Amino acid sequence: MTHTEYIDLPPLMSARGTVVLPGSKSISNRVLLLAALADGTTIVRDLLHSDDTERMLDGLRALGVTVEALGNNAYNVTGCDGNFPKKEAVLFLGNAGTAFRPLTAALALSGGQYELSGVARMHERPIGDLVDALRALGANIDYLGNEGFPPLQITHATLSGAALVSVRGDVSSQFLTALLMALPLLNRLVTVEVVGELISKPYIEITLAMMARFGVVVERDGGQQFTVLAGSRYVSPKEIFVEGDASSASYFLAAGAIGGGPVRVTGVGRGSIQGDVRFADALEKMGATITMGDNWIECCAPDSGKLHAIDLDCNHIPDAAMTLAVAALFAEGTTTLTNIASWRVKETDRIAAMATELRKLGAIVEEGADFIRVTAPATSHKLQATSSGIDTYDDHRMAMCFSLAAFGAAGIRINDPKCVAKTFPDYFAAFASVTQAVPVIAIDGPSASGKGTVAQRVATQLGFHYLDSGALYRLLATAALRDGIALDDEVALTALAGRVDIRFEGSDVWLDGVQVGDELRSEETGGFASRVAALPQVRAALLNKQHAFRRSPGLVTDGRDMGSVVFPDAKLKIFLTASAEARANRRFKQLKEKGMDANIADLLQDIRTRDERDTQRSAAPLQQYPDASLLDTTALSIEQAVDSVLTGYREKCLAP
Repeated sequence: MTHTEYIDLPPLMSARGTVVLPGSKSISNRVLLLAALADGTTIVRDLLHSDDTERMLDGLRALGVTVEALGNNAYNVTGCDGNFPKKEAVLFLGNAGTAFRPLTAALALSGGQYELSGVARMHERPIGDLVDALRALGANIDYLGNEGFPPLQITHATLSGAALVSVRGDVSSQFLTALLMALPLLNRLVTVEVVGELISKPYIEITLAMMARFGVVVERDGGQQFTVLAGSRYVSPKEIFVEGDASSASYFLAAGAIGGGPVRVTGVGRGSIQGDVRFADALEKMGATITMGDNWIECCAPDSGKLHAIDLDCNHIPDAAMTLAVAALFAEGTTTLTNIASWRVKETDRIAAMATELRKLGAIVEEGADFIRVTAPATSHKLQATSSGIDTYDDHRMAMCFSLAAFGAAGIRINDPKCVAKTFPDYFAAFASVTQAVPVIAIDGPSASGKGTVAQRVATQLGFHYLDSGALYRLLATAALRDGIALDDEVALTALAGRVDIRFEGSDVWLDGVQVGDELRSEETGGFASRVAALPQVRAALLNKQHAFRRSPGLVTDGRDMGSVVFPDAKLKIFLTASAEARANRRFKQLKEKGMDANIADLLQDIRTRDERDTQRSAAPLQQYPDASLLDTTALSIEQAVDSVLTGYREKCLAP
């Protein structure tokens, strides 16, 4: 599968900070519909801005409901007192289940003719149980495609059906939510009986709480029978605030548990009506330290620094439980999450999707109809690299969950990251604001500018790892000549780059298990490397190898495109250069000290030729990028150059 859009997350060292959560999707769409059905005008504040809420807003406007944007995520909704102004409409609701199911019920019981459709995945998500219950109440609903699935056609009906209807509880709680929210439109007593175990129970509690805010109190007999009395009618509360999204809180709390913390989320707390707030309890069972206020939750890693596996019935946190499946990558033992059958009928088959992507990272995964079992790789601090990236299946929660894998991998690629717009458009920016990547100092510059010597000494001073990217290309050229591969055979060289084994141990370099000596630094080998490095496919093939050097506590790397292509998020970028004459003299002295023959005129010509080739090549041409600091070392000693880089690092990266 080819992905044209992705985001590369760097390897992460720690997490610390505060995130203000966006509004809850579940509460936002419930409040919008109830405000539309109510008598009076409601100001809805802190509404989530996302694809799902946009689908609900579009739908309400298409039905003639007046919705006015006030700014700062506030909307003025003029209710229609249960009588939508437009009795005919065609609604496209994307993949928003929290819009599609409740609007289906409200329109089926309000009188009118409507067509409801969505994206292809929505047409694969079951709705038959809801339709059966609505038909029992007298609604006229036809399937326009496959039986039991959207799209739907709703037509006028007498609505003089039964006073007792049943709905299955083990497929989606949204069916019960949709029924309960629509029943006051009938103005008669109706009881809904839940058949089987009700999954995602906390979402029903949200529904009941929101209905009560709009003046309708549902009588209940445990969790199996719910009665809406005759005469029930929605009345505007005038103003209502949407809580922060507890499901979205899970990613940041888990980051605190994995990355040290403390990480605090604001917008939900001990007073939340959302069941997913209990995700914090699950992290606590895994060993994390949780503190909580009325409107905030904070998480820190266990004192031991290591989470431990849990066995958990997740009926109370169906969406947030997905985050636990990824957190299990960092836990000792095997984590088992049960009672998650609803995952199968969400934006994607989340059990299958989660299992597939976790296995890419080296986890051992077992999946069943309603459970998933995850055992972390033997060395969970070093998850397997996946060159294809993490697929997200157009599912926002898959993208957000797997961002956490960056704590244990040499960076992680998330395919189709824009899918987070469904509930949290700014997720990756918020995630970056509380996570700290392994720092990189990237020193780029022309051949023989001294960048390798400077970079190596800076790495030693800071205790960081060191990567000589030029050596990678020299080693690849050496391996190609060893194997009889032409230096212009891009296909063969790319394949070789993928399988060659390269190791650096201090100042020693190893190629396929054989130590390489000073011949790697010869002018001839340097020329070969420059030819190989000009090939775009070869450069792409060596990216993963270069990324693997980025490990805690940090990396200093030198090359031609370290700060522009390989590590564009480097904390400090230096373009280190010197005059061609100075570089030729330095190279001459180096070669002589090693007892190697050299001619300064030839060296100067070679440097000028390589400069021209490196600056003119199509793949990552040598140049100073705008965010790189220029360091001209023509008149500087190595010690002065090293001090300059260290000063830049302290000022830019360590200053409070």
